Amino acid sequence: MNQFNSPAKENIVLFPKTLDYYQIQLTVMLESERYGEAMELLRFLLQCQGQEERHYEEWQSLLDWLVAAFPNAAQGSDGDGAPDAEEMDLGEEDMARILARSKLEEDADYPDKLLKRVMNEPLSEATVLALEQLSYLEGSGVDEALTGWLQQAEVHPLLQFRTLQTLRRRGAQGAIRLSRGHETAEVEIETVPLQNDEFPPQISQVLERVAEQAEVHEPTLYYFAQELWGQFIMSIYGTEDYRKLLDGEYSQLDIWAGALHQMVSESLNGNRKEEETRGMYGITGSMRFQFEGAYRSLRGFVKSSLLDK
Repeated sequence: MNQFNSPAKENIVLFPKTLDYYQIQLTVMLESERYGEAMELLRFLLQCQGQEERHYEEWQSLLDWLVAAFPNAAQGSDGDGAPDAEEMDLGEEDMARILARSKLEEDADYPDKLLKRVMNEPLSEATVLALEQLSYLEGSGVDEALTGWLQQAEVHPLLQFRTLQTLRRRGAQGAIRLSRGHETAEVEIETVPLQNDEFPPQISQVLERVAEQAEVHEPTLYYFAQELWGQFIMSIYGTEDYRKLLDGEYSQLDIWAGALHQMVSESLNGNRKEEETRGMYGITGSMRFQFEGAYRSLRGFVKSSLLDK
């Protein structure tokens, strides 16, 4: 019997930790392409009570997309959501493009609806999905709308970066000036990284340093450091902090690694052992000011980010 087929599920109220567990399960299912199971879990979540309205909207949007993109998995005939031979010949990007164009054929206002979602809603799975769909819709009007919005509106740095990625996927080129935190940054759209391996090597080298120390001192720390660092780098892309990290001396990598370790360790353990952390990464007294600056940048991001939304 499927774990989500409970006759009384409409009476279930999810506690925060339980919700987190199901969200993680959902992510694992999507990453492992178990789309049929993901749909069943989403239907289960939609019938639970007591959640914020935005959760239901995000789950419904994701479910609608999965049903449209993977109809065979939606039917559940084979129980494992496995695509047939014809689907396997198409990549994920091809499927997304086909879905976007089919939606456009059904509704000429589809691009405008996606743009309104991106521009008027906070960063969520739904807005990221809307940006992904916009990547595959032709027409310069979308480029102009997204570019104008980025330059004129106050947009969360993570949503800014996701939008820049969408513009690059759409083939947009040229420089764009936008507000990034407390400064104005100029970004070349065609150089915006789409994958982790497209970032300069210094970005991954910081994580490598943290991995070395975490393995010895706090094995569970690295997973959380990896998540925070990825989000943080997207939020500072093109800023002075980002340029300093890339242009600085070799010691800059130790400074950022130490600050990242310190930030995550405090969040997990509630203890501030700064001297111990600085010792791990060889951060001397003369480097302390830079270390504290990097730490403040990370802390400021955590306070303002959507990671705990």
